[in-house]
Amino acid sequence: MSISVLLADDHQLVRTGFRVILEMEDDITVAGEAADGVQAVEMALRLRPDVVLMDVEMPGMNGLDATRRIAAGGGPSVLILTTFDRDDYLFDALRAGASGFLLKNGTPEALTEAIRVVASGEALLAPAVTRRVISTFTAPAAAGVRLDRLTPREHEVLVLLAGGATNAEIAAALHLGETTVKTHVSRVLMKIGARDRTQAVVLAYELGVVRPGG
Repeated sequence: MSISVLLADDHQLVRTGFRVILEMEDDITVAGEAADGVQAVEMALRLRPDVVLMDVEMPGMNGLDATRRIAAGGGPSVLILTTFDRDDYLFDALRAGASGFLLKNGTPEALTEAIRVVASGEALLAPAVTRRVISTFTAPAAAGVRLDRLTPREHEVLVLLAGGATNAEIAAALHLGETTVKTHVSRVLMKIGARDRTQAVVLAYELGVVRPGG
């Protein structure tokens, strides 16, 4: 099954470069290109690609505002791709509903793998990035979350999920089938009010379910 990607970047040469890289992959297709945030929102909600590859700094509407609108409209997963390794971009992107954050100085292999990860519903957060997020995010966002709504098994799934485990790794650790794990993950997200796995990781750290370096 092919993964469809919308490219959102105000530089034509950058979009062309990404298109060339992605179209070399058998399982990835480019659904369209947007030159600014307004176009990105419109095309994301109209074309419904699997992933939006979103630049941050664009004219008219920046990538963070576009991500926020796409998330509010129940749109596709957004992978932020930027030249700048800035904490404020990272934190604002996650608050806006992005599922991943990647720098443009990475390799083509890292880009295509990131797209596959985000398209599968996984969060693209390395442990080091997670620690940066947790040190900055404030606790009030987690104040209304009731951990006692989780069953013991769902609590185990949340701990493993927060540690960066994939569904396959969770299944192996808990001796469950992957279909069962997917069901548990969906219920965990619903019960703690997380839009996706990225937000579940953030909430898990804020609530003290897991700790950085633990």
